Amino acid sequence: MTTIAQRNARAALDAARPAVARLDASRGSEDLAADLIDIWDGVEAALRQLVGTTALTGQALIREARQRQMIGFDQANAVAEFEAVHARLQDTAYRPNASDTNSARNAFLKLDAALTDSASAPSFDARPAAVDAAAPVSEPVVVSTTRKGLPRWLIPAAAVLVLVLAVGGFFMFRGGGGGSYAEGVSLYTKGQREAAISAFNRAVREDPKNPGPHIYLARMAREVGNFTLATSELQLALEADPNSATALREMGANMLQQNNAEMARRFYVRAIQADQTDKVSQGYLGCALLKLGRFQEGSSFVNRAGPGPWTSCVASANQPPTQQVPPGASIPR
Repeated sequence: MTTIAQRNARAALDAARPAVARLDASRGSEDLAADLIDIWDGVEAALRQLVGTTALTGQALIREARQRQMIGFDQANAVAEFEAVHARLQDTAYRPNASDTNSARNAFLKLDAALTDSASAPSFDARPAAVDAAAPVSEPVVVSTTRKGLPRWLIPAAAVLVLVLAVGGFFMFRGGGGGSYAEGVSLYTKGQREAAISAFNRAVREDPKNPGPHIYLARMAREVGNFTLATSELQLALEADPNSATALREMGANMLQQNNAEMARRFYVRAIQADQTDKVSQGYLGCALLKLGRFQEGSSFVNRAGPGPWTSCVASANQPPTQQVPPGASIPR
């Protein structure tokens, strides 16, 4: 982000500080609601300064700031929660509670921290040396600075070594066996969500073409019920790789958990077209079809997928609709 945009965003956010300070005082519900609205106005104004537009509001503005990587996953999640509070406050009969004030304070502090960190952080366009080193090496430094008397056979060997290290570094950052992506996967598996989010955000900057970090960020958003942010991350994953079977499957899971069976069906079909061996997509495609009343087709796909959590869909097909939550451990490592 430019220095001017950052300075303007900081000024917009600072305008809301007095209202944030008043949150700890005992105040009537009307005064509290007014303070919460003032804080949201400051947060929204700061995001508009970062994005450079006055046309976007609410979730669309948060999504745009996230897609441009001007705020991280954690900041976007906090601001999205506060936006939901602001939406409830549009009903004059609504009385804000302690949870609402906590959401406001959390969103303000996280955005404040993001603006502070960005002042000293390098541009998101900067790429690590290991990725840049993946470019063809025509004249390795080792060759041109060889000492007198060095055996000739070492020269091509050194050149090969430099190239191997460069390519190895590239694939490490691609998520094939190391780097921030692998670190994020490990942290997510251990339940260390905050640290995993940081690692996946680094992985996005290291390799924007890898859909994996976005898929995991989407899954973590879906697990806490932030479907808007989950959808945004999955859109970024599919922009990175339109044929990613895992991203398509996750989008299906995102839609199915929101009881949008038709959209879930479409994404599961695309996931199976991308990977015909994907049993998870086949099983949950069956669930989506059962929800749509297509019992014969749905049962066929569930049976084709074999044993799995999706088999419960068959038993509940004639029961009132319930929310299906696809498993969270099926992303290939």
